[in-house]
Amino acid sequence: MPDPQPDDDAGRLKALEKRIRDAQGTPQQVPHTDKGYSQGSLAWRMVVELVAGLVIGFCIGYGLDILFGTMPLFLVLFIFLGLAAGVNVMLRSARELQAKTPPGEDGGEGS
Repeated sequence: MPDPQPDDDAGRLKALEKRIRDAQGTPQQVPHTDKGYSQGSLAWRMVVELVAGLVIGFCIGYGLDILFGTMPLFLVLFIFLGLAAGVNVMLRSARELQAKTPPGEDGGEGS
């Protein structure tokens, strides 16, 4: 019995791979990098940054008030500082997104 030729094996292998690809088909999955997904994750990131600023400000203010015995003073002061820090980080994230978005893809200006 003669040995099969190397070219014959390569051709049969390619034909088999093609048949396997055709049988499997192409997966119809939506990638996680879809525009709506990234916008939603950015929105949640901004909310978390704002809440984190408030919580950190609350904790620092409450801790200082307990330490010094001046209950509402530092609590109110650091809650407002935490809010300002959270808004600052949100604005920085928005500027970062705006710099990454190509012109004409903002979806809101001009019809």
